[in-house]
Amino acid sequence: MNKAIPMSSMDTTIAGAGLAKSVALSSDAHPQALLALPQGEARESLLAVHSVLRAELPEGTLSLYEAGGGSTSFLPLDVVARAHTTVVDLDEEQLRNNDYAQRRIVGDIQHHQFPRDSFDFVICYNVIEHVPDVAAALTRMFHSLKRGGLVLIGAPNPHSLSGAVTKYSPHWFHRWFYRYIIGNKLAGLPGQPPFRTFYHPLVTPSKLVAFARAHGLELVYRREYENVHFAETRERIPLLGALLDAFAVTLNFLLPGDAEVRRGDYHIILRRR
Repeated sequence: MNKAIPMSSMDTTIAGAGLAKSVALSSDAHPQALLALPQGEARESLLAVHSVLRAELPEGTLSLYEAGGGSTSFLPLDVVARAHTTVVDLDEEQLRNNDYAQRRIVGDIQHHQFPRDSFDFVICYNVIEHVPDVAAALTRMFHSLKRGGLVLIGAPNPHSLSGAVTKYSPHWFHRWFYRYIIGNKLAGLPGQPPFRTFYHPLVTPSKLVAFARAHGLELVYRREYENVHFAETRERIPLLGALLDAFAVTLNFLLPGDAEVRRGDYHIILRRR
Protein backbone atom coordinates (compact mmCIF):
# COMPACT_ATOMS: atom_id res chain seq x y z
CA MET A 1 0.00 0.00 0.00
CA ASN A 2 1.39 3.39 -0.93
CA LYS A 3 1.68 5.95 1.83
CA ALA A 4 0.01 9.31 1.25
CA ILE A 5 2.40 12.15 0.43
CA PRO A 6 1.12 15.71 1.11
CA MET A 7 1.03 18.32 -1.63
CA SER A 8 4.26 20.32 -1.61
CA SER A 9 3.94 23.97 -0.62
CA MET A 10 6.62 24.67 -3.25
CA ASP A 11 4.21 23.97 -6.12
CA THR A 12 3.41 27.09 -8.12
CA THR A 13 1.57 27.65 -11.37
CA ILE A 14 3.03 29.59 -14.29
CA ALA A 15 -0.11 31.01 -15.85
CA GLY A 16 -0.93 32.14 -19.35
CA ALA A 17 1.60 29.89 -21.05
CA GLY A 18 1.48 28.23 -24.44
CA LEU A 19 -1.94 29.23 -25.69
CA ALA A 20 -3.19 26.75 -28.28
CA LYS A 21 -2.38 27.88 -31.79
CA SER A 22 -5.27 28.14 -34.25
CA VAL A 23 -3.34 26.33 -36.96
CA ALA A 24 -4.82 23.69 -39.23
CA LEU A 25 -2.68 20.58 -38.81
CA SER A 26 -2.81 17.50 -41.00
CA SER A 27 -3.42 14.14 -39.33
CA ASP A 28 0.12 13.02 -40.21
CA ALA A 29 1.82 16.06 -38.65
CA HIS A 30 4.67 15.06 -36.39
CA PRO A 31 6.51 16.87 -33.58
CA GLN A 32 10.18 17.72 -33.97
CA ALA A 33 10.97 15.09 -31.32
CA LEU A 34 9.89 12.38 -33.77
CA LEU A 35 11.36 13.95 -36.89
CA ALA A 36 14.74 14.17 -35.15
CA LEU A 37 14.83 10.42 -34.51
CA PRO A 38 16.95 8.36 -36.94
CA GLN A 39 15.24 5.63 -38.93
CA GLY A 40 14.88 2.56 -36.76
CA GLU A 41 12.84 0.82 -34.08
CA ALA A 42 12.43 3.91 -31.87
CA ARG A 43 10.87 5.94 -34.68
CA GLU A 44 8.71 3.01 -35.82
CA SER A 45 7.35 2.47 -32.32
CA LEU A 46 6.58 6.16 -31.78
CA LEU A 47 4.72 6.25 -35.11
CA ALA A 48 2.75 3.17 -33.98
CA VAL A 49 1.97 4.94 -30.69
CA HIS A 50 0.66 7.92 -32.64
CA SER A 51 -1.63 5.63 -34.65
CA VAL A 52 -3.00 4.02 -31.48
CA LEU A 53 -3.65 7.42 -29.88
CA ARG A 54 -5.49 8.74 -32.93
CA ALA A 55 -7.67 5.62 -32.96
CA GLU A 56 -8.36 5.40 -29.21
CA LEU A 57 -8.57 8.98 -27.92
CA PRO A 58 -12.03 10.61 -27.86
CA GLU A 59 -12.90 13.29 -30.38
CA GLY A 60 -13.07 16.97 -29.49
CA THR A 61 -11.08 18.87 -26.91
CA LEU A 62 -8.85 16.65 -24.77
CA SER A 63 -7.82 17.23 -21.17
CA LEU A 64 -4.14 16.22 -21.17
CA TYR A 65 -1.71 15.86 -18.27
CA GLU A 66 2.03 15.63 -18.94
CA ALA A 67 3.62 14.18 -15.80
CA GLY A 68 7.18 15.44 -15.74
CA GLY A 69 6.77 16.93 -19.20
CA GLY A 70 9.17 19.78 -19.79
CA SER A 71 9.70 21.57 -23.08
CA THR A 72 9.32 18.78 -25.66
CA SER A 73 6.19 16.99 -26.85
CA PHE A 74 6.29 13.46 -28.27
CA LEU A 75 2.62 13.55 -29.29
CA PRO A 76 1.16 14.08 -32.77
CA LEU A 77 0.70 17.77 -33.47
CA ASP A 78 -2.98 17.30 -34.27
CA VAL A 79 -3.50 15.77 -30.80
CA VAL A 80 -1.60 18.61 -29.11
CA ALA A 81 -3.61 21.19 -31.10
CA ARG A 82 -6.94 19.96 -29.66
CA ALA A 83 -5.72 19.38 -26.11
CA HIS A 84 -5.87 21.57 -23.05
CA THR A 85 -2.49 20.61 -21.63
CA THR A 86 -1.32 20.75 -18.03
CA VAL A 87 2.38 20.12 -17.40
CA VAL A 88 3.93 19.38 -14.01
CA ASP A 89 7.72 19.46 -13.76
CA LEU A 90 10.37 20.23 -11.15
CA ASP A 91 12.60 22.01 -13.67
CA GLU A 92 11.57 25.66 -14.06
CA GLU A 93 13.91 26.09 -17.04
CA GLN A 94 12.19 23.28 -18.91
CA LEU A 95 8.78 24.80 -18.17
CA ARG A 96 9.86 28.24 -19.33
CA ASN A 97 10.81 26.68 -22.67
CA ASN A 98 7.41 24.97 -23.03
CA ASP A 99 5.34 26.65 -25.77
CA TYR A 100 2.29 24.39 -26.05
CA ALA A 101 0.84 23.88 -22.54
CA GLN A 102 -1.99 26.07 -21.26
CA ARG A 103 -1.02 25.41 -17.63
CA ARG A 104 2.53 24.88 -16.37
CA ILE A 105 3.05 23.85 -12.75
CA VAL A 106 6.36 23.74 -10.92
CA GLY A 107 5.87 20.63 -8.82
CA ASP A 108 6.73 17.01 -8.09
CA ILE A 109 4.69 14.28 -9.78
CA GLN A 110 5.22 12.09 -6.72
CA HIS A 111 3.32 14.67 -4.63
CA HIS A 112 1.06 16.62 -6.96
CA GLN A 113 -2.51 15.34 -6.73
CA PHE A 114 -5.25 16.28 -9.20
CA PRO A 115 -8.93 15.50 -8.55
CA ARG A 116 -10.18 12.10 -9.66
CA ASP A 117 -11.34 11.84 -13.29
CA SER A 118 -9.57 15.04 -14.36
CA PHE A 119 -7.92 13.92 -17.62
CA ASP A 120 -8.69 12.02 -20.82
CA PHE A 121 -5.02 11.32 -21.38
CA VAL A 122 -1.84 11.20 -19.28
CA ILE A 123 1.66 11.04 -20.73
CA CYS A 124 4.86 10.36 -18.77
CA TYR A 125 7.77 10.26 -21.22
CA ASN A 126 11.40 9.61 -20.22
CA VAL A 127 10.58 10.60 -16.64
CA ILE A 128 9.88 7.66 -14.31
CA GLU A 129 13.49 6.48 -14.38
CA HIS A 130 14.34 9.77 -12.65
CA VAL A 131 11.70 9.37 -9.91
CA PRO A 132 12.59 7.82 -6.50
CA ASP A 133 9.00 6.77 -5.66
CA VAL A 134 7.46 5.56 -8.92
CA ALA A 135 4.56 3.89 -7.12
CA ALA A 136 3.45 7.25 -5.68
CA ALA A 137 3.77 8.97 -9.06
CA LEU A 138 1.87 6.27 -10.96
CA THR A 139 -0.88 6.07 -8.33
CA ARG A 140 -1.50 9.81 -8.68
CA MET A 141 -1.52 9.60 -12.48
CA PHE A 142 -4.02 6.73 -12.46
CA HIS A 143 -6.19 8.54 -9.90
CA SER A 144 -6.46 11.59 -12.16
CA LEU A 145 -7.49 9.58 -15.25
CA LYS A 146 -11.08 9.40 -16.45
CA ARG A 147 -12.69 6.01 -17.00
CA GLY A 148 -11.66 4.84 -20.47
CA GLY A 149 -8.76 7.32 -20.50
CA LEU A 150 -5.28 6.45 -21.70
CA VAL A 151 -1.81 6.60 -20.15
CA LEU A 152 1.32 6.63 -22.33
CA ILE A 153 4.61 5.80 -20.63
CA GLY A 154 7.96 5.93 -22.40
CA ALA A 155 11.05 4.90 -20.45
CA PRO A 156 14.34 3.00 -20.60
CA ASN A 157 14.43 -0.65 -19.55
CA PRO A 158 16.86 -1.07 -16.61
CA HIS A 159 17.51 -4.68 -17.68
CA SER A 160 18.98 -3.63 -21.04
CA LEU A 161 22.62 -2.82 -21.81
CA SER A 162 22.02 0.94 -21.94
CA GLY A 163 19.85 0.74 -18.81
CA ALA A 164 22.52 -1.13 -16.85
CA VAL A 165 25.22 1.32 -17.94
CA THR A 166 23.03 4.27 -16.93
CA LYS A 167 22.10 2.69 -13.60
CA TYR A 168 25.57 1.71 -12.46
CA SER A 169 27.80 4.43 -13.93
CA PRO A 170 28.44 7.82 -12.27
CA HIS A 171 26.54 10.89 -13.43
CA TRP A 172 29.70 12.60 -14.75
CA PHE A 173 30.03 9.74 -17.24
CA HIS A 174 26.48 10.40 -18.51
CA ARG A 175 27.32 14.07 -19.07
CA TRP A 176 30.52 13.10 -20.90
CA PHE A 177 28.62 10.62 -23.13
CA TYR A 178 25.95 13.18 -24.05
CA ARG A 179 28.53 15.88 -24.80
CA TYR A 180 31.19 13.95 -26.70
CA ILE A 181 29.42 10.88 -28.12
CA ILE A 182 25.92 12.24 -28.79
CA GLY A 183 27.22 15.75 -29.46
CA ASN A 184 25.05 17.80 -27.08
CA LYS A 185 27.49 20.45 -25.86
CA LEU A 186 24.92 21.78 -23.37
CA ALA A 187 24.49 18.41 -21.63
CA GLY A 188 24.25 18.69 -17.88
CA LEU A 189 23.55 22.43 -17.81
CA PRO A 190 20.33 23.68 -16.11
CA GLY A 191 17.29 22.36 -17.97
CA GLN A 192 19.41 20.03 -20.13
CA PRO A 193 19.72 16.22 -20.01
CA PRO A 194 21.09 13.93 -18.77
CA PHE A 195 19.21 14.03 -15.48
CA ARG A 196 20.01 11.84 -12.48
CA THR A 197 18.42 8.39 -12.56
CA PHE A 198 17.08 6.14 -9.77
CA TYR A 199 15.55 3.17 -11.62
CA HIS A 200 12.86 2.19 -9.14
CA PRO A 201 11.89 -1.49 -9.67
CA LEU A 202 8.57 -0.44 -11.25
CA VAL A 203 10.46 1.04 -14.22
CA THR A 204 10.87 -2.55 -15.46
CA PRO A 205 8.14 -3.03 -18.13
CA SER A 206 6.64 -6.27 -16.77
CA LYS A 207 6.43 -4.90 -13.23
CA LEU A 208 4.96 -1.61 -14.45
CA VAL A 209 2.21 -3.42 -16.39
CA ALA A 210 1.44 -5.68 -13.40
CA PHE A 211 1.19 -2.62 -11.12
CA ALA A 212 -1.15 -0.90 -13.57
CA ARG A 213 -3.40 -3.96 -13.84
CA ALA A 214 -3.61 -4.13 -10.05
CA HIS A 215 -4.87 -0.52 -10.16
CA GLY A 216 -7.61 -1.18 -12.69
CA LEU A 217 -5.86 -0.51 -16.00
CA GLU A 218 -5.49 -2.73 -19.05
CA LEU A 219 -2.67 -2.97 -21.57
CA VAL A 220 -3.33 -1.44 -25.01
CA TYR A 221 0.15 -1.30 -26.54
CA ARG A 222 3.64 -2.42 -25.55
CA ARG A 223 6.88 -2.48 -27.49
CA GLU A 224 10.52 -2.64 -26.47
CA TYR A 225 12.88 -1.18 -29.05
CA GLU A 226 16.55 -0.45 -29.65
CA ASN A 227 17.88 2.48 -27.67
CA VAL A 228 18.40 5.43 -30.02
CA HIS A 229 21.93 5.95 -28.67
CA PHE A 230 23.06 2.85 -30.59
CA ALA A 231 22.00 4.43 -33.90
CA GLU A 232 23.50 7.79 -32.91
CA THR A 233 26.82 6.16 -31.96
CA ARG A 234 26.95 4.17 -35.23
CA GLU A 235 26.42 7.40 -37.16
CA ARG A 236 28.86 9.63 -35.24
CA ILE A 237 31.60 7.11 -34.34
CA PRO A 238 31.24 4.01 -36.57
CA LEU A 239 34.07 2.04 -34.93
CA LEU A 240 32.64 2.51 -31.44
CA GLY A 241 29.19 1.63 -32.77
CA ALA A 242 30.56 -1.60 -34.25
CA LEU A 243 32.25 -2.49 -30.95
CA LEU A 244 29.01 -1.87 -29.02
CA ASP A 245 27.09 -4.07 -31.47
CA ALA A 246 29.66 -6.86 -31.13
CA PHE A 247 29.50 -6.63 -27.33
CA ALA A 248 25.69 -6.73 -27.44
CA VAL A 249 25.69 -9.81 -29.70
CA THR A 250 28.05 -11.57 -27.27
CA LEU A 251 25.81 -10.74 -24.30
CA ASN A 252 22.72 -11.95 -26.18
CA PHE A 253 24.48 -15.30 -26.83
CA LEU A 254 25.38 -15.70 -23.15
CA LEU A 255 22.01 -14.69 -21.71
CA PRO A 256 19.13 -17.20 -21.48
CA GLY A 257 16.10 -17.02 -23.75
CA ASP A 258 15.58 -14.70 -26.69
CA ALA A 259 17.52 -11.77 -25.21
CA GLU A 260 18.25 -8.54 -27.08
CA VAL A 261 20.14 -6.18 -24.77
CA ARG A 262 20.05 -3.35 -27.34
CA ARG A 263 16.28 -3.02 -26.82
CA GLY A 264 16.81 -0.49 -24.09
CA ASP A 265 13.59 1.57 -24.30
CA TYR A 266 9.87 0.91 -24.36
CA HIS A 267 6.46 2.43 -25.05
CA ILE A 268 3.47 1.29 -23.02
CA ILE A 269 -0.13 2.48 -23.44
CA LEU A 270 -2.68 1.63 -20.73
CA ARG A 271 -6.43 2.24 -20.46
CA ARG A 272 -8.37 2.76 -17.26
CA ARG A 273 -11.23 0.29 -17.15
